[in-house]
Amino acid sequence: MSDEEENNCPECEPGAPGWLATFADLMALLMCFFVLLLSFSEMDVLKFKQLAGSMREAFGVQNQIKVEDIPKGTSIIAQEFSPGRPEPTPLNEVRQMTVNNNLNTLDIRSKVGEADTKDNNAGEFEEKIQEQLEQQKQEAEREAVEFVAALSQEIGQGSVEVETDERKIIIRVKEKGSFGSGSAELKFEYIPVIAKIRDMLLRVRGKVSIEGHTDNIPYSGRNFESNWDLSAARALAVAHELFSDTRMDQKRFTVSGLASVKPLVPNNTRNNRARNRRVEIIIQKGEDIPAINRLNLNSGGASGDILNLKPDEIF
Repeated sequence: MSDEEENNCPECEPGAPGWLATFADLMALLMCFFVLLLSFSEMDVLKFKQLAGSMREAFGVQNQIKVEDIPKGTSIIAQEFSPGRPEPTPLNEVRQMTVNNNLNTLDIRSKVGEADTKDNNAGEFEEKIQEQLEQQKQEAEREAVEFVAALSQEIGQGSVEVETDERKIIIRVKEKGSFGSGSAELKFEYIPVIAKIRDMLLRVRGKVSIEGHTDNIPYSGRNFESNWDLSAARALAVAHELFSDTRMDQKRFTVSGLASVKPLVPNNTRNNRARNRRVEIIIQKGEDIPAINRLNLNSGGASGDILNLKPDEIF
């Protein structure tokens, strides 16, 4: 280029060219865009480890340098001494001593022939107990027949059930005809039925337990808090009606409400739930104590006192 042409070239404007500002803005926007993409992304650690493992296998494995064992001290005892050979002990028996003299000792002494006498007496007493239990069972069955005869009409109507269980007589007062739904007040027409039961109870012996039972549906009325209250109130209503006769000895009776804890049948149908709603009058013939007497006889304790009792005094 000649000097004349250089003189004819227009002078350059000072500063950066105009396109450079647009290019810089574009680069800044792209950088912000990729920074936002990186910040929004989530790194999958499992995939990252798999990728890193693949790359490590592709480009080779680093050398594994084995670490030498840590220097250990030398035991002087192990160098100078050796374990001795075990030899059996000359004593073939195990001995144990104690210095605790505060323990109570058991001293059982009997004269010659005393043990045989106790065994014979225990056997006789056991036979008397079994005989007495059998008599009480027969007595319960006989009196249950009398209850059935007295309550034959109510049994036929399905409002009362009578059954025996060993030495127990169970008179089952059903909800049908005796109580209204959710009520603990005896119906007026059912009072003569309780009067028949009361007349029979005056003639029989034994402890009497009055138990109220309900089904498993929670009580939803306002008169009681729960089925426990309802069952106890119904048992009390029957007891009060029985106690209306002053000749009745109330010391023989116990009254309890058991709610739905002792159903006769599963509470899975309407008829079963109706059967479980009941009041049971249980007459116990004798006491459940023969097992305790057998334990006392076998333990060698005060068996002489028990043997001196008569079966009638025990039951």
